[in-house]
Amino acid sequence: MHVRPLRAAAAPLLGLALVLTGGTASVAETPAPAPYALDAPVVFAHRGASAYAPENTLAAVDRAAALGVEWVENDVQRTKDGELVVMHDETLERTTNVKEVFPDRSPWRVKDFTAAEIAGLDAGSWYSAAYAGTRVPTLRQFLDRLRGNGQRLLLEIKLPELYPGIEVDVLRTLGRAGWLRPGYVDRRLVVQSFSADSVRTVHALRPDLTTALLGTPAVADLGRYAAFTDRINPWYGGITAEWVAAVHDLQGPHGRPLEVDAWTVDTAAAARKVRDMGVDGLISNRPDLVRDAVAGY
Repeated sequence: MHVRPLRAAAAPLLGLALVLTGGTASVAETPAPAPYALDAPVVFAHRGASAYAPENTLAAVDRAAALGVEWVENDVQRTKDGELVVMHDETLERTTNVKEVFPDRSPWRVKDFTAAEIAGLDAGSWYSAAYAGTRVPTLRQFLDRLRGNGQRLLLEIKLPELYPGIEVDVLRTLGRAGWLRPGYVDRRLVVQSFSADSVRTVHALRPDLTTALLGTPAVADLGRYAAFTDRINPWYGGITAEWVAAVHDLQGPHGRPLEVDAWTVDTAAAARKVRDMGVDGLISNRPDLVRDAVAGY
């Protein structure tokens, strides 16, 4: 049985974080959620329910909600004019019609287009004609849809080396959308990245927020990250039960054992295999299949 609190009691906010979010209450006023026990890993819908709808779109969010999946994972990047949009790839080529609309703008990188230009792209036809006209959402649109659906968010800061200062932008948007208030920051939100520096920055700005480092560090190196991350989230095919146990043996910045959410687990057999390794969460394009395989939620 996994005992996995979503969050621990947090340290006081840094002054900068209050400026960024417009907050006035100290984190000490936020009650620490009680630990709870689960018999199975938590299931996250990877880029929304992306096996059933175009990834990282509101349609994928809604599909996850229809499947009863509470946690949604997404990817965030920044446009040329500073808007945060939900997109996985560095370029717009694979999941939009950008080549047709802007044939002379190769290599079609997200950071080279304005928010208005991206908003006009078709982000659904590549997946299915049924989703023609689906748009790339802004982070704010994505957050508002999740709130409306009663869902939770595992947010990945994608390629932060391309977007200096994106951590501040992400926190500002989360704050304006109400996701840094008690009940959200302490229960409904995790921010992750492959960049340890980015995760460290988020933790420094909002020490109350749960963070996750993507990757599979060597056991000898795990302790280097425990000061600023609550979770180590690896590719499921590269881990062992011993590695998971080594992560759990460490305490994170909130004084509780580090957790492990494995990606991208899309078959029943893989889900059961990593469940038996003791992971805390499964990130999946087929969250309903995985949930049913491990009796998760």
